[in-house]
Amino acid sequence: MTGHSPTSGRSRRSFLTHLVAAPTLALLTRAGSDVLAPQPAAAAIPTLPAIADLVDLGDLFILAGAPTSALLALAVEADGTIRFRLPREEVGQGLTTAVAVLVAEELDAPLTAVRVELDDARPELLFNQLTGSSNSIRSLYGPVRQTAATARARLVAAAAARWGLLPSALTTANGVVRAPDGRTAGYGSLAAAAADPALPVLGITPKPPARHTLVGKPAGRIDARAMVTGAQRYTLDLDVPGAKPCVVRRPPTLGGSVRAVANRAAVEAMPGVLHVVTIPTGVAVVAETFGQALDAKAALQVTWGPGPADRLSDAQVRERLRAVNPPPLLPPLLTPYVDAEFDFAFVSHAPMETNSAVADVREDRAEIWSGLKSPIVARESIAADLGLPLEKVTVHVVQAGGSFGRRLFFDAALEAARVSKACRRPVRLMWTRVDDTRHGRMRPATHHRIRATYALGEVLSFEHRVAAAETDFRHGLGEIITATAAGLPSGLGNATLAQTLFLTTVKSPYHFGLTTQSLTEVPTGVPTGSWRSVYSANTRGAEEIVVDELAARTGKDPYRFRRAFLKTDAQRAVLDKAAQEGEWGRPMPAGCAQGIAFHEEYKSRTACLVEIDTRDPRHVRVTKAVVVADVGLPVNPRGVEAQMIGGLTDAISTTLRAGLHLDNGLPLEGSYSQFHWAQQRDTPRDVRVFVLPATGTEPGGAGELGVPAAVGAIANAWARATGSKPRSFPLSFDVDFTPYPR
Repeated sequence: MTGHSPTSGRSRRSFLTHLVAAPTLALLTRAGSDVLAPQPAAAAIPTLPAIADLVDLGDLFILAGAPTSALLALAVEADGTIRFRLPREEVGQGLTTAVAVLVAEELDAPLTAVRVELDDARPELLFNQLTGSSNSIRSLYGPVRQTAATARARLVAAAAARWGLLPSALTTANGVVRAPDGRTAGYGSLAAAAADPALPVLGITPKPPARHTLVGKPAGRIDARAMVTGAQRYTLDLDVPGAKPCVVRRPPTLGGSVRAVANRAAVEAMPGVLHVVTIPTGVAVVAETFGQALDAKAALQVTWGPGPADRLSDAQVRERLRAVNPPPLLPPLLTPYVDAEFDFAFVSHAPMETNSAVADVREDRAEIWSGLKSPIVARESIAADLGLPLEKVTVHVVQAGGSFGRRLFFDAALEAARVSKACRRPVRLMWTRVDDTRHGRMRPATHHRIRATYALGEVLSFEHRVAAAETDFRHGLGEIITATAAGLPSGLGNATLAQTLFLTTVKSPYHFGLTTQSLTEVPTGVPTGSWRSVYSANTRGAEEIVVDELAARTGKDPYRFRRAFLKTDAQRAVLDKAAQEGEWGRPMPAGCAQGIAFHEEYKSRTACLVEIDTRDPRHVRVTKAVVVADVGLPVNPRGVEAQMIGGLTDAISTTLRAGLHLDNGLPLEGSYSQFHWAQQRDTPRDVRVFVLPATGTEPGGAGELGVPAAVGAIANAWARATGSKPRSFPLSFDVDFTPYPR
């Protein structure tokens, strides 16, 4: 694997298209008209549309990527194989399968004939190669269909020319063009003729949804067999000639620096050790095997410089957040009200595959392999760091084993490039699990103040003030916001980056009168990053807890209270389905209870109902869950189902037990045994996910949708089962382990 184009060496009989799919801004128009004329709701005091109702973060992605959305590549080869180059990252979310479904649908080809390959970093795509914000299918749905529809039209035109027939007389199915008289031609046999630029092709339009035979039907993952048999190749599985194992000794506090290595020569003399290299983030060891590299790393005697958060611990973080988060603006006067404050801990992304990268840096060029969700920014940053022209740096995107926002950053790729340059050989760099948990980026800790006023059964106002440790968005998303600022609603284009992110993702689905949601960020020196659903998991989770408390204050059932205040029939349909399928209100033993919550984001909506058993305080368990999702047009309902189960598991983990204890500038947790992510015994045996049939003509987002409602439902169930008000998360947060040495 040395710098060749992924399509080089292929037969000239393959058919390659680079197509222009007309970009559309209709999403913005529809979003605005929907919320400005909402369907009737039972609430007497309507709430004005929030920014995220008018334009959400996914809309900004689509707008920024529209000028280059046409630059997609699809090849039909002589053997009938269809190859599509995907300018996004697959991290286990099922994106390659969903895109394969779209390609197969428009080409009338078997799904088994489609190969989806991850594209290298392509600077010409500008803002159109960042994977995040539940946006990939939303932004690719139209362009991918147009690309595949154009390919099908060219294949039909080639067959028509061969047989002397009109294209309108021909049909396609199962990878074959068929004439009225029974003659057939496989796509592979037509590929060369279809690639002729002089071939006349007219009237290229994707299929209407009514003709879909694959879209909307459950499909198994195209990479499932490879994943379960071990055949799937991740970054450290790649056979890059000469690449030697590499690990990094990291500082005892976040962001600390290397001052001196006392025993460099002795470590270099250890068995198998090839190089000991100082880089800005630590001391790297390159060896013949990972075992030898780890032994050498442990033997290093390093004097460390301070980091930006050396004396910072959880108590100081909470104090800072509370200090910048004053009480709500609206005084309750003589109106009844609910006041609530919440704290959420730092959280690790904790993907199964830790940070890793392979780098081969030479005097005049560099080649990098890694799981990257923002490969264009990674390529630009690595080229600048190495002092190489951009065109001399190739970055290959490799399928990764999880991300949840972590792989928006390219820490491992940059480290590997630095080490490779210093030792003048290819390296395969791996972060250990302890490295990944302690030194990886974290979901910011947050503090929330909510005040809701009510009278005569109506909610008069709902104010939510959020204080958060500053989130680092230096991975390309900031550029997208800047590029689309002129098209944002009045005033938002001048907001800070964090404010824009917050306001285009967070909104209330309820008619709660005067509703305000605001964010204040606090720099802490702690490395942070987007974590699944960014601000919504904590913000909307806290709000759903308050919704339950409002229902109790007004003497109403939590489900029926929500139903009365939701804004649209589409929202109520999702909530009703969850209540019905979950048997809301059924009798439960003492110490057990149901909880329910709702969330809407990225043109999709979901409701979650859970049952919890708190009778053993040392092992509180969610025993049952029902999740209902409406994502507009589900391309692959099975993929959406998997996303909802993943979101539920994340919510179980971070609501009940999983968090990071920051202690004097470093998390105490260093492994899965200490960072208490939900294990099989912690997950419900009874989980049912209902993905509603198409309720629209375009897909909404699904990747982050499943977390916030599940957070609220679990917390509400716990509150009803224990009679306590949940206020600090995770709910059980003891240091019940011996931390690894720093």
